[in-house]
Amino acid sequence: MDKDSGKAFDTRLFKRLLYYTRPYRLTFYGVALAAILLSAFAVIGPYIVRLIIDDAIITPDAEKLLNLSLIMLGVLIAQVISQLLFNYYANWLGESVIKDIRIRLFEHMLGFRMKYFDNSSLGVLVTRAVADMQRIGEIFSQGFFVIVADLLKMFAAAGMMLYLNWKLALIVFALLPIILYATRLFQKAMKVAFIDVRAEVSNLNSFVQERLTGMKIVQLFTREKIESENFRTINEKHQNAWLKTVWYNSIFFPIAEIVTSVAVGLVVWYGGLQNVANISVDIAGTIFAFIMYIEILFRPLRQIADKFNTLQMGMVAANRVFKILDTQSNIQDVGTIVKDDVQGSIKFSNVHFGYLEDEEVLHGINFEVNVGETVAIVGATGAGKSTIINLLNRFYEINSGQIFVDGIDIKDFKLASLRSQIAVVLQDVFLFADTIANNISLKDPSITIETITNAAKQIGVDEFITSLPGGYQYNVKERGTMLSSGQRQLIAFLRAYVSNPSILVLDEATSSVDTYS
Repeated sequence: MDKDSGKAFDTRLFKRLLYYTRPYRLTFYGVALAAILLSAFAVIGPYIVRLIIDDAIITPDAEKLLNLSLIMLGVLIAQVISQLLFNYYANWLGESVIKDIRIRLFEHMLGFRMKYFDNSSLGVLVTRAVADMQRIGEIFSQGFFVIVADLLKMFAAAGMMLYLNWKLALIVFALLPIILYATRLFQKAMKVAFIDVRAEVSNLNSFVQERLTGMKIVQLFTREKIESENFRTINEKHQNAWLKTVWYNSIFFPIAEIVTSVAVGLVVWYGGLQNVANISVDIAGTIFAFIMYIEILFRPLRQIADKFNTLQMGMVAANRVFKILDTQSNIQDVGTIVKDDVQGSIKFSNVHFGYLEDEEVLHGINFEVNVGETVAIVGATGAGKSTIINLLNRFYEINSGQIFVDGIDIKDFKLASLRSQIAVVLQDVFLFADTIANNISLKDPSITIETITNAAKQIGVDEFITSLPGGYQYNVKERGTMLSSGQRQLIAFLRAYVSNPSILVLDEATSSVDTYS
């Protein structure tokens, strides 16, 4: 279990979330006002009912009955309108907040070093960007504002009870410690349970993502049965985590219902005794109002535990998302040099590097490539050939030494400027679920379809592309699975070619391409 997963209500965390409501300040205050109005209308209704019973029904008065009924109708209409506005704008605010946080999270991750992604589960990151974001939105749409509205209703109902009949009010209040204690125990148990649920959801997402991505390997090595059993185990853990929350709910809510029923019974009993003893002759309307106020007082107490669950899950999710936002894994882009006319000389000077701190892959590498030269780097698998490409693009930072392009340390270049001058064609080609044209241009507006087709004709791949249904508008689906490995490599080569790089790097880029191509 993640022990640093957020408190039930973490003030520091909530302040960070409130920062994202600043562009929507008017909506925030509007929702708060709607919560106050809802509380007011909720407690006015039972009081009017009391007046109707005592002043217009027990003591018949048709005119007063009509007037009070019209007032009651107006209060109900106002309550419905306030509820509608509250629900809509609370949800609107929540969605607006998560939209902004999601954009910031994605942009933050775009700048991460490759090392971060090497050490992180793709399924977990997807969970943070999608499922956890929805939980954060629910803090505003179903958590915080609803809890505030419910608390206001409870205090208002308690005040009205004391105003109408303080003895009956004290009887009801005597039962509050029971339900408050049960709520506290329920809240603590649910916090732990929901942290487990979120952890199991992440595990489930990671497992499914990995196996679907590697489905060819699963089927090639006939691991279907083994992976099915593994999935059953993970899925069962997820089910058990959820069933724990169901069990806690099954215990708490019946207890809350029993306490509510006891409160109603005591009010009716004691109020009836007052009427029998002629202590109070206008008790009927008060008893009826008290029954309604008990519901207003105890229903939020029953539901507030559920809303705290929503708040807790949102806080857990927010804590995880902010952990990523607080992660300083970005390449330090402190260079100032921007060059559009790089000549293409490369020099590695005593470069040391290791993916792990205590395991170096490159030990004092020295070599130089002059402008216009074509150099082949040959070595055994794992010798560091692909690593050299990664270092040239600054996907990873070297441990020591220097790398120069045109005699300038690559750390002195603006990162975007450096990478715009280098094109890499990898053996393992990645294509997006988009058209061939968009996979080549990467939606760069400066690369037109004419530029793409001319380049394709120059390097001899136009015929293969135009033979596909839709030609350059053919959708290759996710990871380019609709194409062969060789076809994907040809598209990757064309993508590099149209970018007109000063430095072209091929990492076994034609391993799946036929000899003629």
